[in-house]
Amino acid sequence: MNPGPTAARAVRTTLLEDFSLEMTGKDVPHLEEARHLIPQGTRINVTFLGNEDLRMRLDAARAVKRLGFLPVPHLSARRIASRAALEEFLESLRADGVGEHLFVVGGDPARPEGPYEDALSVIRTGLLERYGVRHVGVSGYPEGHPAIADGVLWSALTDKHAALAERRLGGHVITQFGFDADPVLAWVAETRARGVDLPIRVGVPGPAGVRRLMSYATRFGVGTSASIARKYGFSLTNLMGTAGPDRFLRALGEGYDPAVHGDLKVHFYTFGGLRATSEWAARFSREDGASVTML
Repeated sequence: MNPGPTAARAVRTTLLEDFSLEMTGKDVPHLEEARHLIPQGTRINVTFLGNEDLRMRLDAARAVKRLGFLPVPHLSARRIASRAALEEFLESLRADGVGEHLFVVGGDPARPEGPYEDALSVIRTGLLERYGVRHVGVSGYPEGHPAIADGVLWSALTDKHAALAERRLGGHVITQFGFDADPVLAWVAETRARGVDLPIRVGVPGPAGVRRLMSYATRFGVGTSASIARKYGFSLTNLMGTAGPDRFLRALGEGYDPAVHGDLKVHFYTFGGLRATSEWAARFSREDGASVTML
């Protein structure tokens, strides 16, 4: 089924307008290759992985800025070994002019490597604003988290929202990716009902092999039933294929109501395919724009 004009217009002019991307410290060559496909000023998040060091993260953030984009370095709270290490990271970002925007997440380690158990504990230190951070992104989980109860997730989100407001820090929420737009829209509506008015960037997987998508989905507790897979556009019996988020974004546009869902944008998880995702986004915007014009 082709999307109606309202859904197509919502995707093209609202959801995909000012989309953001995610890259790792190793993706700088891929960013160089894709630079002409990405609108200048696009927010590009730089992950904080356990197998990357400070220099690699800083080099990536500097490359993002040098190429004309807005760097958003990640800070993984549970990977920070000490207050001194946190201050070193923040001071390094400030010195390089890439530290005004930050994304703070709890991180993967089952046990914290230092004094910070979660993103909220980092925000509450007061160090972010002391080192020039002005805007902080935090996580949202429309389908829950495999290791955290839903009630805890909601409390964490509302507490982080309140902590950012108390410190006069701007903020936004980036959600975990998913394959079904319905629970995402329901979660966004519930988020608004709980008083969280931060802009929300819906996590969307860039085009990738089905096997890779399934691997990440299993890791992050994302629903992948046969019916959800069909809705998204792939089959669980053919893991050799590839899939893009075309259907997901159109369904998101179909259900999007600004009065209910507020400020909603898209954040692409590229899974190593930075150029492929950038090419896909440019092509999808053109095609949906053409479908609106012809209707």
